[in-house]
Amino acid sequence: MESAIQTVVGVYLKSAKGKGSLGDKDFQGLVNKQLGNVMTGTESSSAVKEMRKGLDENQDGKVSFQEYMTLIGYVANTLSEQRTAANNTPAS
Repeated sequence: MESAIQTVVGVYLKSAKGKGSLGDKDFQGLVNKQLGNVMTGTESSSAVKEMRKGLDENQDGKVSFQEYMTLIGYVANTLSEQRTAANNTPAS
């Protein structure tokens, strides 16, 4: 778990390029490179832009670390629900 947390933080910091938040291009790049296998619509710049707007709680046009963690929590929860449902499906 510790390495997973370090990875989540490291990916954010690398994508933010030393800034305190992710701008539009930085967020687009992070989603495309890091979440394309677990999320749909990541290849669509308009879909990613809408995602960024939905995460941007303070409406500053950027994604802060806390706002990014909202996305990570959502993705993790969705994966957990999918795996739980798959494990609870009766065998044919």
